[in-house]
Amino acid sequence: MPADLAVIGLGHLGLPLAQAAVAARIETIGYDPDPRRPAEPAAGVTAADIRRMLSAGFRTVTDAAELGRVRTAVICAPTPPGPDGAPDLTPLADAARALASRLRPHTTVLLESAVQPGTTEEFLRPLLEQGSGLRAGRDFHLAYSPSRTDPGNRDHGYANTPKVIGGLTPACTESAAAFYGRLTDKVVRARGLREAETVKVLETNFRHVNIALVNEMSVLCHDLGIDLWDVIRCAETKPFGFQAFRPGPGVGGHGVPLDPGHLPPTGRTLRMVGLAQDINTRMPQYVIQRSATLLNEHGKSARGARVLLLGITYKPDLADLTGSPATEIARRLMDLGASVSYHDPYVPDWQVNGLPVPRADSLYEAAANADLTVLLQHHRTYDLQGLAVKAQLLLDTRGATPAGAAHRL
Repeated sequence: MPADLAVIGLGHLGLPLAQAAVAARIETIGYDPDPRRPAEPAAGVTAADIRRMLSAGFRTVTDAAELGRVRTAVICAPTPPGPDGAPDLTPLADAARALASRLRPHTTVLLESAVQPGTTEEFLRPLLEQGSGLRAGRDFHLAYSPSRTDPGNRDHGYANTPKVIGGLTPACTESAAAFYGRLTDKVVRARGLREAETVKVLETNFRHVNIALVNEMSVLCHDLGIDLWDVIRCAETKPFGFQAFRPGPGVGGHGVPLDPGHLPPTGRTLRMVGLAQDINTRMPQYVIQRSATLLNEHGKSARGARVLLLGITYKPDLADLTGSPATEIARRLMDLGASVSYHDPYVPDWQVNGLPVPRADSLYEAAANADLTVLLQHHRTYDLQGLAVKAQLLLDTRGATPAGAAHRL
């Protein structure tokens, strides 16, 4: 049965897109060569959401032949960082080859994966052309649109988040605009492919650099005895020239820093991006340092201490552990000889170094029994004021507890 849209890759990019398309009553199929993928919902798309999508006509397929029967194909393949820090394009290449052998004239092909500038034209285009015998910009449309999904955001969803697009040709841009115009209230046309790709680079690095700044401020302010959380509260009253970011135990999620210097011919790197990554990756160790210091100040050693980690997902109110600093923090605590347990309403089981971490059933009882409770993620279900009363010692890495109720990062 023909479909209007094929979403290639049903991970954290593809599933939200498919969900938006189904909601817009677009006949949609989801292609993923791994048949287990649709059973593993992406961040922000629950199993219940998928059931509703399926009941509305959404189909998941593993046969690439289905890709030859759609008018629009959106590639949402993962591009995790490789050994050199640049995106690993192997999944993208696999998706492109699967599509290319079935590509028909007049199809619109869109890429949403996070890539370096130039990837769509210099890497994806040749794969599609060689595998199909068609020419991009003449026989089929080719464009790039950076994904802007923000799982769990209750204010900005797919429909009210502007969609940036850039095509190989003006006609490619307009074809992409026609498609995304069915899903979102506003389409923003970039000058071309590279400009659209670089939008993703700028947006991702903006987040990492500003988090790094406030993480460094956190360390500095603690050393100076200054309440950074109060500083931020006051600073964000400025109506211009400032955007509030808050420190934390590290940076998780799917958006890794992107440095265009990995690609020729520049030979240049974004020095600030590398520095930001260094700062952010040191934060789990800083949490360990603060934890050990607090225990020592209360006459306890980290070795043998009972430590409860509270909230282990990378983002509040989501069951997604991707890149969560909780894993490294737990590992380092175990290396120090601490007895680690955790509580998270969204994570029923958790393993670190291949070993199961005990899950606390009763939050207040576990906090009362722990020598140290470390709040890593602030889920809405947590009553932090009550927790601060019950916990023997509480380190709040999110500034979520009332002032004076806990030791803040």
